Amino acid sequence: MAQAMDKLGGTSEEEEEEGMDMDVKEEDDEVEDGRIRAMVAGAVEMSGGGRYFLAPPDLPQDSGDRGDAPASASGSGSGSRRSRPAEEKERTKLRERHRRAITGRILAGLRRHGNYNLRVRADINEVIAALAREAGWVVLPDGTTFPSSQAGRPAAAPAVATPATPTAAAAPPSPTPPFRGIAPAGALRTLDHPSGRLKGVFTPPISAYDGRCLSVVPVAGASRTGEKVADSSPLICSSTDSGNDKQLMDLIPSIPERDFAGSPYVPVYVMLPLGVVNTYCELVDPDSLMEQLKKLKSIGVDGVMVDCWWGIVEAHIPQQYNWKGYMHLFQVVRDTKLKLQVVMSFHECGGKVGDGVCIPLPQWVAEIGRSNPNIYFTDSEGRCNPECLSWGVDKERVLLGRTALEVYFDFMRNFRVEFDEFFEDGTICEIEIGLGPYGELCYPSHPVRHGWRYPGIGEFQCYDSFLQKSLKKAADARGHSVWARGPHNAGSYNSQPHETGFLCDGGEYNSQYGRFFLGWYSQVLVEHGDSVLFLAKLAFDGSSIAVKISGIHWWYKTASHAAELTAGFYNPCNRDGYAPIASMLKKHGASLNFTCTELHTLDHYEDFPEAMADPEGLVWQVLNAAWDVGIPVASENALPCYDRDSYNKILEGAKPLNDPDGRHLSSFTYLRLSPVLMQNHNLLEFERFVKQMHELS
Repeated sequence: MAQAMDKLGGTSEEEEEEGMDMDVKEEDDEVEDGRIRAMVAGAVEMSGGGRYFLAPPDLPQDSGDRGDAPASASGSGSGSRRSRPAEEKERTKLRERHRRAITGRILAGLRRHGNYNLRVRADINEVIAALAREAGWVVLPDGTTFPSSQAGRPAAAPAVATPATPTAAAAPPSPTPPFRGIAPAGALRTLDHPSGRLKGVFTPPISAYDGRCLSVVPVAGASRTGEKVADSSPLICSSTDSGNDKQLMDLIPSIPERDFAGSPYVPVYVMLPLGVVNTYCELVDPDSLMEQLKKLKSIGVDGVMVDCWWGIVEAHIPQQYNWKGYMHLFQVVRDTKLKLQVVMSFHECGGKVGDGVCIPLPQWVAEIGRSNPNIYFTDSEGRCNPECLSWGVDKERVLLGRTALEVYFDFMRNFRVEFDEFFEDGTICEIEIGLGPYGELCYPSHPVRHGWRYPGIGEFQCYDSFLQKSLKKAADARGHSVWARGPHNAGSYNSQPHETGFLCDGGEYNSQYGRFFLGWYSQVLVEHGDSVLFLAKLAFDGSSIAVKISGIHWWYKTASHAAELTAGFYNPCNRDGYAPIASMLKKHGASLNFTCTELHTLDHYEDFPEAMADPEGLVWQVLNAAWDVGIPVASENALPCYDRDSYNKILEGAKPLNDPDGRHLSSFTYLRLSPVLMQNHNLLEFERFVKQMHELS
C-alpha cells in the first residue's frame, strides 16, 4: 500500500507539470483561484443534489513564491507578471487540456469498470481516497489516513475550510472487497428515495477504445487511410487555426483502434428523409436525391430505408391506394444499385425528436375518430392520442365495416402486388412492420403533445372503451371484478417513480393487483404484435420481415422500471419483460430492430443523474433476449450522430469483442440522410464506420 501511495503521491499537479515540461499557467491559476473562492464562499452543489455553506477561508495571498504573481497593484517591479509569446501560451493550454482529458478517462474507467463511487468531476484526493479504502485503509474527511486494523483511532486534524466530498464523507467500507462490473453504487445514492436492486450484473465489453471521454476526428488534409487526431470536444472547439490542429496531432496520440479483420460483415443502410415523398405522393427533388444516393453507394453503403406512410397512400378513400411517388423513388434507388428496407408505417409522422414533417393518419380515419375517439389510445384523464389506432380496435369493425387488422392487411397485400418486380429482382430486401407509435411496438405512453418531457415516467394508455372492455373480461376471468380498472396512484406523465404509490420501490406494482394489471397490459402488446405479424407473413410470403422495439432506458436502474411499464414492457427487476416479445417474433420468423445502441450510460448520468438511465444495460438485455431464441437482431441509432465516439459505441454492440458464440448484428440502419451527413468531413467519418462494419479481412 505504501508503494501504491508513493506512486500516487508522484502524480501531484506540480510533478505532472514538470513531467510535461509545462510553464507557469497564469490564466489557469487565476481561474482556479477564483473558482475556489467562489466555491467556499457560496453554496456548493454536490453531485448527489445536496447543498451546504462554508465561510470563506483565509486563502493564501499571491506572493513572490509565484513567479508570475504581481508585486503590487500597479503590476510593476521585480514580481510583475512575465510576458510569454502567444504560441507558448496556446501550447500550454493544449497540454493542460490534454492532461485533463486523460484524467477524465481515468475517472470514467474507474466508475464504469471498477465500482468506484466517484463524482463525474472528482479531484485527485477523491481518487486516492477511493484506492486507499479498497486497500483496507480508513480515510477521514480531513484526509487523515490509517490502517483499518489499527486499534485506536487517531485524533482528527484541525478541520480545513474546504468542502467535504461525497467520497471523503463516506463511511469506511466493510472488509469484503467490492464486486467488479456492477454499476456504480453512487449513482443510486443520489436520489432522496430508496432505489431498487438492479436486475442483474451488466459488464459492458471492454473496448480497445475507451467510451465517452475521447473521440477521434479526421483532420483537414488527412488521408482517408488513417491520419487521425484524438480530441475531446472542448479542445477541438478551441482550436482557431491550422497551426493548432498540427499541435494537436503532435501532442495527443491517436486512440488505439480495434482491429476488425476477420469480423462478420454487417450491412449498413441509411434512412431516407421523412419528407422524401410529399403528402401528394410525389417524389421530392429526385435529381438531388440521386446524387446523394450515388455518394452513399460510393462509400459502400448497402441500401436505404424508407417509410411508406398509410396517411399518404390511403389518404382520402378507403382501399384506394396511391403509390406513384414510391414507385418513382424505388426506381431511383434501383438505378443506384442500392437495396431497400421498406417500413409499413401505420402511425402518424411528427412529434418525435428529429421529426420535421407532419403526416397524420388518413383523413377518413380522422373523420371516424372525431365521432368515435375511442379508436385512439386514451389516458386516465380521457385525453386521446391520434398517433395511431388503439389495439382495442384490432378486431372491432369500426373502420367503415373493417377491423384494424383487415385495414393493415389490405394495405400490405396491395403494396406487395404493386411492387412485385422489386421483390423479384431483390431490390426490396426487408419489410419492417409498424406496430405502434413511431412504428415501434409500444404504447404511446410518453406523448410530447400531452406535455411529457424526459425523464417522466409516462402514463398508462388503456382507458379507451375497447381496452377497458378487455380489462374487465380479464378481471372477471380471474374472479376479481374489482380489478377491472387502471391504477389510481400511478402519477402523471412527468412524475418520478418515488412520487407515486404504484411505481415506487415496494409499490403496488408488485402486489397481486399490480401483477395482474401489468400482465394484462403487456399481454395486449404481445397479442397485437402476434396478430399483425401473422397477416404480414401472409402478405409478404417468403420475404424477410422485422419489428422495431422501443428503447425505454430511463428509470432502468430502479426496481420497477417505471417508464418501461407504462410503455408496455413488463420488465421490473425480478422479471424479463423482453423474452415473451422475442419468443413471439421467433414464432413468425421476424427479426428484431432495436434502437439506442450508440447511447452511453455515463452521458445520461451526467446530464440527467436523477433519471437512473442505463441504455447500455437495456441494449445488453434486449439483444441477449433475442439471441437466446435465435432471431436476427438489427439496430439503428436513436439520435443523429456524426462523431467517431458514437460510431465506435455502435461497433461495440454490432460486433461484441471476444464473444464465444460469435454473435453480431444482422444489419444496421443509420438515422438519417441529411445535408449534415453529406458534409465532407462527416461523410469521411461515416465511410470509415461503414468499412469497419463490413470488415472481413
